Amino acid sequence: MNEWIAANWMLVAIGVAVLVLIIGWLVLASRRTTVERIETSEEPAPAKRNQALIDAPPAASAAAPGPLSQAANSDTVAAAPAIADAEAGPAPAPTAAAEQAPTPAPAPTASSDVARLKGVGPKLVAQLAELGVTSVAQIAAWDDAEIDRIDAQLGRFSGRIRRDAWVDQARLIESGDTAAYESRFGKG
Repeated sequence: MNEWIAANWMLVAIGVAVLVLIIGWLVLASRRTTVERIETSEEPAPAKRNQALIDAPPAASAAAPGPLSQAANSDTVAAAPAIADAEAGPAPAPTAAAEQAPTPAPAPTASSDVARLKGVGPKLVAQLAELGVTSVAQIAAWDDAEIDRIDAQLGRFSGRIRRDAWVDQARLIESGDTAAYESRFGKG
């Protein structure tokens, strides 16, 4: 027997390998994953996370409107009599806050539009406008401290100023060097 195994060791090794593969396949194939069902009652329970909301009284109850007059339901508006003006008294004087209302930031012009910068879309334009940045000239004048201050307020857009080189883009746009801008950042 030992002589036969020594002479045919290659066939024995192949046979053992095939036998191991067949046994492994049978063991793994017979193993099935079963889903265990948990039986519950047929009536589903209300969601527990919403139970407090369901049990709470309504926040605002719709009160029935009072009786309305025919004049209230008409489409025309009657002028107030002169007596009503006398009863109301003199018109209030304008307050100091109304006189010192802040002037809105100037609307960006075509030459100073922040949206011309690569990597600045409408959401960033709106966010920069809220921060008071409305022109390319403002961005061109930024130093590292100003970049850090604005970048900290950009939220999910933080890091875009340096990554997209806004200051370099703004300086090239402000200088009017279109060829250098297009060679470095591509055409508009």
